[in-house]
Amino acid sequence: MINLNENFWSERYQKRETGWDIGDISTPLKNYFDQLTNKEIAILIPGAGNAHEAEYLFKKGFTNITIIDISPEPLKNIKERISGFPIENLLLGDFFEHTKKYDLIVEQTFFCAINPSLRKKYATKMHALLNEKGKLAGVLFNDPMNADQPPFGGNKEEYIPYFESHFSFNTFAPCYNSIKPRSDRELFIIFQKKPTT
Repeated sequence: MINLNENFWSERYQKRETGWDIGDISTPLKNYFDQLTNKEIAILIPGAGNAHEAEYLFKKGFTNITIIDISPEPLKNIKERISGFPIENLLLGDFFEHTKKYDLIVEQTFFCAINPSLRKKYATKMHALLNEKGKLAGVLFNDPMNADQPPFGGNKEEYIPYFESHFSFNTFAPCYNSIKPRSDRELFIIFQKKPTT
């Protein structure tokens, strides 16, 4: 298995090997964001890459967006591209070591980019980072894809055991409005944090 560390991801950006970046916000997340009314909620976008989702939210007036990425390259890109975005909310670091709390965490090509052996830990960490009644929302691949390098695929049956003890599944269904290259290959999720016991 490839070592998916800072150097790996920085090299991908430097070589412009960023096939996951569609150059804009994806339709499923745009439609979801357009339904949100409270623009003060604390939002985290982990493994955000060039963070088109953050740019969309910021331009719509959301005031509390945090981005964390293991590579400095996309953070530099965001800083240059999104005028006025608070620099203190651009975090270079390991998602699994992050400790701040959020109302909403956005999943967009992060889950498929981490080593699949970390998926159970991902679900546990998401639960820990969310405020009570907080939500994890976004898209997961519903496709076998790669076994030795990202993007790593999977399916709903595999994912359920990771999340079911931590979250209520408000939405966990095939995505009807994926972009064309990902049509019939995505699940849209809205998972609500179960109370901490």
